[in-house]
Amino acid sequence: MKYAVIAISGSQYKIAENDTITIDKNELKDGEKSSTDQVLLTVNDDQVQVGKPTVKGASVEFEVLKHFQGEKIQVSTYRSKSRYQKHMGFRAQLTDLKITKINL
Repeated sequence: MKYAVIAISGSQYKIAENDTITIDKNELKDGEKSSTDQVLLTVNDDQVQVGKPTVKGASVEFEVLKHFQGEKIQVSTYRSKSRYQKHMGFRAQLTDLKITKINL
């Protein structure tokens, strides 16, 4: 099995070819293809390469599928006996990526 661990948008993801991952929104447009060389680990059957901090010569190609908003999160703050209440909502801006190729 061939998979890798990459660092993108401040998080690390375990990916394989043809996977779809959801990350924090980035500046790429829908349908745009790009690649990253921030590959931290690669596994190809029984060969394991661990980067220090990244694997030299390895890269991952991906395509942006869509940008969207996540589910709304309700945030409430309450302090007893002081009549203090605060209520807020938050929706994360997300991006779906399709991993097209892992280059070792």
